[in-house]
Amino acid sequence: MPNPLSADSITLHPETLTRLSHASTATIATLLYKRGYHNAYVQGVARLGSDKRPLVGPAYTLRYIPARPDTDPIEAFREPDHPQRVAVEECPEGAVLVMDCRQDCSAASAGSILLTRLQVRGAAGVVTDGGIRDAAGAANLDMPVFAAKPSAPTNLTKHHAVDIGMPVGCGGVAVYPGDIVVGDGDGVMVIPRHLADEVAVESVDMELFEDFVLGEVNRGVPIKGLYPPTDPDTLLRFDNWRTRKRG
Repeated sequence: MPNPLSADSITLHPETLTRLSHASTATIATLLYKRGYHNAYVQGVARLGSDKRPLVGPAYTLRYIPARPDTDPIEAFREPDHPQRVAVEECPEGAVLVMDCRQDCSAASAGSILLTRLQVRGAAGVVTDGGIRDAAGAANLDMPVFAAKPSAPTNLTKHHAVDIGMPVGCGGVAVYPGDIVVGDGDGVMVIPRHLADEVAVESVDMELFEDFVLGEVNRGVPIKGLYPPTDPDTLLRFDNWRTRKRG
């Protein structure tokens, strides 16, 4: 089977990222499930800190393989072309740096200094299935950071950075450069880029419907016929509610 189309060949609708910033990862998971994508939730990561701002942006990828002593001495950081350092300096504004650490969080994938540099350069956020060192500082950034856990050892202890801008696996999910990454309090979803526009559009009505359903439940309406809306009257009430809400 061929790889997905390159990110450059798929232009997103101007409103897609904004729409997705208002969609929960739970909504996105359901919409992807309906399309046959059952493995789009990044396993084992959580937001550092209590900031509730959503994470939304195209993936910019960095891949690590296991380190070994001859390839990863401490002097490796002096190399101007070290992939981790290059990724931090070249991650595009508005992109999400996604790091593939093979779900090994026994060492860090980055620390607060590099993450601060990403924030200053305008990155939308970071997702790693490895650890983060200086985690308290990382948690205090305005930029959302999702990681497996805090981890003090430097990345060179366990991780050898090998390439940038290639397909990776993060938390058991295939991530292609340009895929759309969305994160909130429930975790991180990866939307294949070619589906992002339609998922974003459908998420608007789904979020509205779930707001309506919650209101109905709070006023005592039973779940049967309401969620899912198998009773035609439910959809009629929803249409009326939506019309009133939109003014």
